[in-house]
Amino acid sequence: MKVAIMGAGLSGLSCAITLEKQRIHPVVFEKRNRVGDRFVNAEAVFNILNKPYNNCLEYIKNEYGIEFKGINDINRVNFHSKNEVGSIKGNLGKSNIRGRQKDSFEEQLRKQYKGEIIYNSQYSYEELAKEFTHVVLATGDGAYSIKLNNYTIGLTATLKGATVEGNFDDNLISIWFNHEFAPKGYAYIIPYSDKEANIVISYPDYTETKERDLNYMWNSFYNKICNDMKQSLKITDRFEITRYIIGICKRPKIDNTYFVGNCFGAISPALGFGQFTSILTGIYAAEDMIGLKKYEEQTKVLIENYNNSLLIRKALESLSDNQLDFMIKNLDNKITDKLIDKIHSDETEFDLLKWASYVLKPFYVV
Repeated sequence: MKVAIMGAGLSGLSCAITLEKQRIHPVVFEKRNRVGDRFVNAEAVFNILNKPYNNCLEYIKNEYGIEFKGINDINRVNFHSKNEVGSIKGNLGKSNIRGRQKDSFEEQLRKQYKGEIIYNSQYSYEELAKEFTHVVLATGDGAYSIKLNNYTIGLTATLKGATVEGNFDDNLISIWFNHEFAPKGYAYIIPYSDKEANIVISYPDYTETKERDLNYMWNSFYNKICNDMKQSLKITDRFEITRYIIGICKRPKIDNTYFVGNCFGAISPALGFGQFTSILTGIYAAEDMIGLKKYEEQTKVLIENYNNSLLIRKALESLSDNQLDFMIKNLDNKITDKLIDKIHSDETEFDLLKWASYVLKPFYVV
């Protein structure tokens, strides 16, 4: 068996490490000059979004022997609408760093992988398919999946973000649903530490949103954060992505070609998270190659989660500022607190995405 893995990100390296543990030595091809060679950004792994798994990073370590160290425990998430603020509290997950940083998830995986990574690779999928018996597409986007007519696009999105310096509660993440600066989308702040954080706005590329002025919306969000936090945040790094494709594969595997990570459709449309899914697809593809479990069967629950997440996204897009105010305001009541405590406890397999898709379905207008 000769295995080529296109991409040295979360899914590609997770696949490589899993194969290596079974004495199969893949070759990883990375088009950049290092792993994580892109902008630095903060992300989060939320246990509450990945049921039936409890404590996602511990699950990966105990079940598959792949270790990830987050940077901070997340014990509170504040949700902001135009006029209201609500919060959920508890052992919600871990924040982490992605990109060109020594403690990024990509760098953590690189240190655990002992095999070969060919950097600055110019190889195409077609060339690798001729030379290798199995090819894993882990390129970080859906381009090859679309090229092979194996992808259903859910939406495209614009993102603009920055690293900022200030004073932060590094156990707190804040998310905004506000059409003024994130039309039909959301904005957030995730701290790297108590002195540095990542701020981002993200919204879908619809006709009415593309007509909006991105810089104006960005400045509105930046000023809003500074006013809310009563401090002036110093911007030290920026990034901008337009028309980023979010979708899902029609088939997770075609012959001996595996679609993993964002090539598969790991990004959750609702809030953009997808690290846990990316890691699982890489592991599942490796398990299929070594004959342990079928990749098509393993990914069924991931596809179901994507579809539920897309429904939630479409429903949230249809809510007015007043409806968002009502929803956020009701996060802070005793009934909601008890429900959330039950959802994110380690003793329950309650599937939040499935439950939320049922609740929000009446708001989704096609």
